[in-house]
Amino acid sequence: MEQLTEDSSFDYIVEQFADLQLLRYRVPGFETLSLQRKQLIYYLSQAALEGRDILFDQNGKYNLQIRRLFEAVYLHYQGDRTASAFHELEVYLKRVWFSNGIHHHYACDKFVPGFTADYLSDVILSLPAAYLPLGEGETVQTMCDKLFPVIFNPSVMPKRVNQADGEDLVLTSAANYYEGVTQKEAEDFYAALKAPDDEQPVMYGMNSRLVKENGTVKEQVWKIGGMYDAALRKIVGWLEKAEDVAENDAQRQVIRLLIDFYHTGDLKIFDAYSIAWLKDTDSMVDFVNGFIESYGDPLGMKASWESIVNFKDMEATRRTETISNNAQWFEDHSPVDSRFKKETVKGVSAKVITAAILAGDLYPSTAIGINLPNSNWIRSVHGSKSVTIGNLTAAYNQAARGNGFREEFVYSDVERALLNKYADLTDDLHTDLHECLGHGSGKLLPGVDPDALKAYGATIEEARADLFGLYYLPDEKMVELGLTPDSEAYKAEYYAYMMNGLMTQLVRIEPGCTVEEAHMRNRQLIARWSLEHGLADRVVEWVKRDGKTYVRINDYVKLRGLFGQLLAEIQRIKSEGDYEAARRLVETYAVKVDAKLHTEVLERYRALHLAPYKGFVNPVYTPETDGEGNIIDVKISYAEGYAEQMLRYSRDYSNL
Repeated sequence: MEQLTEDSSFDYIVEQFADLQLLRYRVPGFETLSLQRKQLIYYLSQAALEGRDILFDQNGKYNLQIRRLFEAVYLHYQGDRTASAFHELEVYLKRVWFSNGIHHHYACDKFVPGFTADYLSDVILSLPAAYLPLGEGETVQTMCDKLFPVIFNPSVMPKRVNQADGEDLVLTSAANYYEGVTQKEAEDFYAALKAPDDEQPVMYGMNSRLVKENGTVKEQVWKIGGMYDAALRKIVGWLEKAEDVAENDAQRQVIRLLIDFYHTGDLKIFDAYSIAWLKDTDSMVDFVNGFIESYGDPLGMKASWESIVNFKDMEATRRTETISNNAQWFEDHSPVDSRFKKETVKGVSAKVITAAILAGDLYPSTAIGINLPNSNWIRSVHGSKSVTIGNLTAAYNQAARGNGFREEFVYSDVERALLNKYADLTDDLHTDLHECLGHGSGKLLPGVDPDALKAYGATIEEARADLFGLYYLPDEKMVELGLTPDSEAYKAEYYAYMMNGLMTQLVRIEPGCTVEEAHMRNRQLIARWSLEHGLADRVVEWVKRDGKTYVRINDYVKLRGLFGQLLAEIQRIKSEGDYEAARRLVETYAVKVDAKLHTEVLERYRALHLAPYKGFVNPVYTPETDGEGNIIDVKISYAEGYAEQMLRYSRDYSNL
């Protein structure tokens, strides 16, 4: 097996297709962990991989059968595999793997196949029926009649998550969180469950599918004995093994509460688990496993399944601990109205972690920072735990070296020099501030429903956290704490952020489309609002040179002031639950795309032959056992390819 030392060469890039690039990430320090911690990581990694099918099903009711159909073709087709149509079919399957379904993982639009329905029909009919994923009583023809419109007809399930203002977001979204209910029926169902005077409300609807049966709206709960039973039983089996090798009693309690939650589906138990998890700050190994983020639900309530297993990067964690230890200072000095500030910041812990495995909604595409739990009352009373994923950021940075992006889009050598000198550091710091402090800052006024902003809640929350980080990056406190080397470093992040929000993130959007994903909406909202509100003073401006458009920042100090103004307003919107103000802000600044600029950016980016989206192939962990079956070591390998890994996961962890 391949064993890597810190100074050995490492090939970060695996392959590239469509708009995607697959990378590898190193897991430095794994070999030196104790046997107990290696076992713990192995068991938790197995628990993570067992949940893969859950996300596929959540993302669309036909995803699992479509994935298995194309895998059967990929594995068993005996015809011309060099034909262009077969190549397009292979790309389609790789995209389905990457997005955990037939809709783009970020843009949410359904993939357009590069092959015809007739070609796919011929290929399928050439295979023995025994290889095909036929449902009970289903023929090959009835399977094709059911799936072909879903695959080929652009008007059938066109968007996984629709966020278009004025439309029924539930009926027009293909995500498999609702069946037979309208947006109003869903909102009314959960509104009826909420008690206005409940100071510790659970996150209603988080772990269920809402359906209408015989005219009655009811929940199908994701739990053992309920929906996703087979996968959850496998997950729990590995969690029980992990419980036996937990590092301490606190971690053992976290694992036990999660097991209890999976057995019962009880959201009060999930809250107890979340509190225990955020208070366990001593364990070296940590993990997330469960129904966590709600970006995949157009109403922002139902949570997709995800998992990450990790261990603490002790050296880098000193940076985030410095930030979290000063959380009260940052809260007290923020430009937000005092009515919306926390009088006492509680339980903010932060660390830099080394990811050991990614799964569910964190695989292959993943976050680089996480702040949990998402419950507003738990954050308020108990605090939150923030992580920055150091080895993934390092992989992104290594893979991007010398790719020509900055030469093409950055305005001048002055900005390029800033980015080359400071960008890796300030990007990490912005992520730290976003996760450690931004999400944990501020408070809701008494009686405000945590879901008051509805479909706009995710965008507003991400903007709030981003602005908190942007506002504080230039602060002299950052230099005083030793987090930034000087008073110039922040300019690298300011320039990169404005360039991305105004221009370069448009490479992720298809021509003619609007901005829909919450993080992209948040970045455009901040950048376009700041551009418009700084116009009189030319704080930020567009510059044309040699027929190309660039972003130029003329006054970094005034830009910080604008970020502070917007942060104050967005915190007010969040704290007061001002839905109409949220809608107005998002629809005005975050959604629309300048078609002419978009065309230009796409053409310039295309010439660089880069992929706008990146994801990861996981390392492989193999236990070594003695004659009695006891694990005596766990080896790590980075040799597995993308298709090889996806096919193995489909073979070994296909539980639904």
